[in-house]
Amino acid sequence: MSSPLLDLPGAVPAPEDAEDAGVPWHFGDPFAEQRSATRSAVLVDRSHRQVIAVPGEERLSWLHLVLSQHLTELPDGQGTEALVLDSQGRVDCHVLVAHHEGVVYLDADAGAQATSALPTMGVDGRQSLLEYLDAMRFWSKVEPRDASEEFAVLTAIGPDAGGILAQFAPVPSKPYEVKSLPGGGFSRYVPFRALPTIDLVVPRASLVEWWTKLTDAGIRPSGTLAFEALRVEALRPRVGLDTDERAIPHELGWVHVAAHVAKGCYRGQETVAKVHNVGKPPRRMVLLHLDGSAEILPETGDPVWLGERKVGRVGSVVQHHELGPVALALLKRSAPVDGELVAGDPEQDRAVAAAVDPDSVPPDTGEPPGRIAAQGLRGR
Repeated sequence: MSSPLLDLPGAVPAPEDAEDAGVPWHFGDPFAEQRSATRSAVLVDRSHRQVIAVPGEERLSWLHLVLSQHLTELPDGQGTEALVLDSQGRVDCHVLVAHHEGVVYLDADAGAQATSALPTMGVDGRQSLLEYLDAMRFWSKVEPRDASEEFAVLTAIGPDAGGILAQFAPVPSKPYEVKSLPGGGFSRYVPFRALPTIDLVVPRASLVEWWTKLTDAGIRPSGTLAFEALRVEALRPRVGLDTDERAIPHELGWVHVAAHVAKGCYRGQETVAKVHNVGKPPRRMVLLHLDGSAEILPETGDPVWLGERKVGRVGSVVQHHELGPVALALLKRSAPVDGELVAGDPEQDRAVAAAVDPDSVPPDTGEPPGRIAAQGLRGR
């Protein structure tokens, strides 16, 4: 659905074929919008995200079985992150979770899909997130529904965001804390590295009203171009851009954040537990600095090369206001992080020199606990 905020003066729509079509791409100066996010505050229209409401007395216990996160004891007024995995533990979709006034709300990228829940019953291929959840209901006392026409997502980013929002509503300040908004909806604090970030899930009928009063109060209007650049800098992956058909949570930094390693009984749990306890992921997500002198940059899905050897996959590619052109990439664990890499497709004339940001390399946590225990048993 197209956002009414596209009618505002200065709003430039995202391209129709872009991931964020339907909302403002920028308001005239995406680099200035990024700088404002780091120094003051910006407001981003993310009303194209889908929102799913899950009411019902068994909502927490049911979602605990369906999603990768531990949810049975999620208190009202708190949120988290979670994944839908396929049977092999590969990432289907990522959701943000909020438990608010007796309903659990899931919001995800527009068009998020999952591998069919019932392939053995004649249903195969992919289905929407809501279709997947509905297929997993069975006899549980839950009623998941598409609430995208009821609610829309705005995101306020920056050190001044909370202070400005406090003029109109209680402000969440702890990770994933959820607060009620006057007139309906809720706000949620999302850890975004050093930048305070608050999602506002507002009644869609009040979208323009909330945007107007917050921007009139001093939050700068911003588009998804700035948001995406800040997301990439923060090493927050996005399904479909930074994942492929083989991606597992461990490669993307989602273990412990969105996937629980100890609970059982969810699809893909065996892979999550096995890799965490006795193995290491075959790839790791890093930030690549790209040669800024090139006229054409690599695209999502392009390979990453070490000499003539393909060692990775390019994910999100953005222009950052301080770092220049950067990209997230999944690299093989065997690829040296200080190697001379090339990102892009040489046959399409978009291959550029690339270097791994050393601060983005996940720390080596040593031998997995299960492997250490097995070695101890063999040493007896």
